Amino acid sequence: MHHSVQIAGAACLVFVTSVQAQTSASTPPAAAVPERMPYDIPYGSPIGLDAAKHLLALAEAEARKHDWKMNIAVVDPHGDLVAFERMDGAQYASVEISQNKARTSARFRRETRVFYNQFESGHAYVVTLDRGLVASPGGFPLVEDGKVIGAIGCSGGTGDQDAVACKAAASTVK
Repeated sequence: MHHSVQIAGAACLVFVTSVQAQTSASTPPAAAVPERMPYDIPYGSPIGLDAAKHLLALAEAEARKHDWKMNIAVVDPHGDLVAFERMDGAQYASVEISQNKARTSARFRRETRVFYNQFESGHAYVVTLDRGLVASPGGFPLVEDGKVIGAIGCSGGTGDQDAVACKAAASTVK
């Protein structure tokens, strides 16, 4: 009987302690509310095929300088594919990843590294924003005359390698 009382007492103590732990956890504070919308870049007319092919060539040239095998995608502002190439020997898994990096960058009007940084700092909610979202470096919006005309995404190397190849092309769009 004495043993049963000890077990019941221990169970009550565990229950009370867990309830206290749950109620004492405070709600995290809300982030500061910015005055302006971040990444509020207007959309422009979609990039054309010739311009998209030129960007593919620029990204490919940068990748070749380093002997990186890349998949490279250019999309319009909606995230729809305009042009794509897979360099010889590039990994097959990166075909869709490159397209999703470009799509993420176009739809959200920002580099995919922004999502990577948020995810790495503990804000895992970013992966719930869009089922095709890629939170990895290597996607850049294409901004011409202050308007998003599309985006470019590279995949096949590390995220930083992907970003270097894509930035070489994206930085030429003015």
